[in-house]
Amino acid sequence: MPAKSHKKTTHFGYREIPSEEKAPLVAEVFSSVAPKYDLMNDLMSFGLHRTWKRFTLSQTDLRPGQCVLDVASGTGDLAKGLAKQVGKHGKVIMTDINEAMLSIGRDRLTDQGILGNVECVQADAENLPFADHYFDCVTMAFGLRNVTNKAAALNSLFRVLKPGGKLLILEFSHPQTPVINKLYDFYSFNIIPKLGEWVAQDHSSYQYLVESIRMHPNQETLKAMMLESGFEEVTYYNLSGGIVALHKGYKY
Repeated sequence: MPAKSHKKTTHFGYREIPSEEKAPLVAEVFSSVAPKYDLMNDLMSFGLHRTWKRFTLSQTDLRPGQCVLDVASGTGDLAKGLAKQVGKHGKVIMTDINEAMLSIGRDRLTDQGILGNVECVQADAENLPFADHYFDCVTMAFGLRNVTNKAAALNSLFRVLKPGGKLLILEFSHPQTPVINKLYDFYSFNIIPKLGEWVAQDHSSYQYLVESIRMHPNQETLKAMMLESGFEEVTYYNLSGGIVALHKGYKY
C-alpha cells in the first residue's frame, strides 16, 4: 500500500490547497486589487467599513506617546486614526505582507501629511519581526482570514504585546439571524464578484474574498482561539448584525 501523505493543507476560498501555496496566492490577489482597494471597499460595504473602523479606534484606549502595531494595515485607514491617538511623541508601525498594499498605504498617509510617527515594515503576521512585550496595542482589520496559520499569527500578536496590552481584531464574521444571513449570501455571491469585474476588472480575486469570509472562524471559535493563545478577558462586538465582529483581548 502507498504511504499516506501527511502534507499540510489549508483553504484558499473554498479550495483546499497545500499550506505553502496560500501565501503566494493571497499575495497575488492583493497585488491585483490594491489599485482599486479603497474604492471597492466603499462600494462593497456602502461605506460602512469606515464606521466599523471608527468603532475599532474608539476601543483602543491609546494615550499620547504610546506605541501601536497595525497588522495587515493595507491602505492605512486604521493607521491614520492611530497616529492621531498616539500623537507626535508616539509611534505607529504599519505592517503588511503585501508590498503593493503597504506602498499604497504609506503614500496615502504621506499625501495626507501624516509623517514622523508612522513607520512601514513589510512583515508576516505569523512571524512578526519585533521584540517581545513591545507594543501597548495591536490592531488587525480584515487581515486574519487571509493568514495561512491563524493560531501562529495569534501567538505572534500575543508575543509582541506588552503585559497589560490590548489586541483588537476587526474581521468579517457570521451574521446572527437567518434573514441577514440569506440576504448577505445573495449579495456576496451575486453582486460583489460582479462589482470586482466591472470596477477592478478582476472577478476571481473578489470571488476569493467572498469565499474567504465564509471559511473564517465564527465569533465564538475565534474567541476560543484567542484564549488558547493566552489572551484574557476576550470579548467581541457584533457589528451590522454580525456581518463584521470586533474581537478584543488583553495580555496580562
